[in-house]
Amino acid sequence: MKTILITGASRGIGAATALLASEHGFKVAVNYNNNRDAAESIVEKIRLNGGQAKAFQADVTKEEEIKRLFEQVDTDLGNLTSLVNNVGVLERQSLMENISKERLQRIFEANTLSTFLCCKEAIQRMSIKYGGVGGTIVNVSSIASRTGAPFEYIDYALSKGAIDSLTIGLSKEVANEGIRVNAVRPAFIFTDIHADGGEPNRIERIKETIPLKRGGLSSEVAEAILWLASDKSSYSTGIFLDVTGGR
Repeated sequence: MKTILITGASRGIGAATALLASEHGFKVAVNYNNNRDAAESIVEKIRLNGGQAKAFQADVTKEEEIKRLFEQVDTDLGNLTSLVNNVGVLERQSLMENISKERLQRIFEANTLSTFLCCKEAIQRMSIKYGGVGGTIVNVSSIASRTGAPFEYIDYALSKGAIDSLTIGLSKEVANEGIRVNAVRPAFIFTDIHADGGEPNRIERIKETIPLKRGGLSSEVAEAILWLASDKSSYSTGIFLDVTGGR
C-alpha cells in the first residue's frame, strides 16, 4: 500500500484530497498546524471507511518541524510514495503599494518555502538515487500565478508563480530518479481561504465572469490532484492542471 502525505489537510482542498486518497488505497498522513480536532475528524472518517490514516502536527514553514514530520510519517505509515504540497495562505485584499515586507515574507514562508523544503525531504525518500522506489509530488498552485491577482493578492500570486517555476525545474531534475512532479492550479473554489482574504462571498461576486458560472468544489480539485499523484498519470511530469471553471 502506498503512503501519501498531504500538508494542510485539516480543511478545504487538503481534507478532500485526504478522503479521496484513502478511497484510492493510499495510507494517508494528514498534516495540520493548529486545528487538531479538524485533522482528527478527517482521520476518523477515513478509518470508518476502512482506510489507514494518522494526523501529524507540524508547522511547515519551519525546517526542523518538516524534518520531524517526515520522520514521523516514515515510522508510523511507512515509505513515502506521494507528497501533496497543499498548504497555502493569503492575507486581506490589498493593493501592492500597501503590502509590507513582513507580509510578503509571511506569504512566501507559508506558500513557497514550505513547498521547497517538503520537496527536499520527499526526494531523499523517493529517489532511486537514495535507495527509494520513486514517487510523485503534486504542488497546489493557483490561477493567480497566471493572472497576477491585481488589486487583491499580488503577493499571493508571486508565491504561486514561484511554485510553478519550482514544479517545472524540479520535474526535470528528478525525472531520471523515478519521481514525477506536477501541479494543480485551482481557482474560485468554495473554501475558507476567501474569508481569510476578507471577502467570504467573493465567489458570488465574480461568478458571472467564470465561464461555467459557478465556483468549484474542493472535491473537484482533489480529483485532479489524485490523478497526478497516482499511476494513472504515469507519463506526465512537469504539467499543470487548471481547475478554474474555464478562466
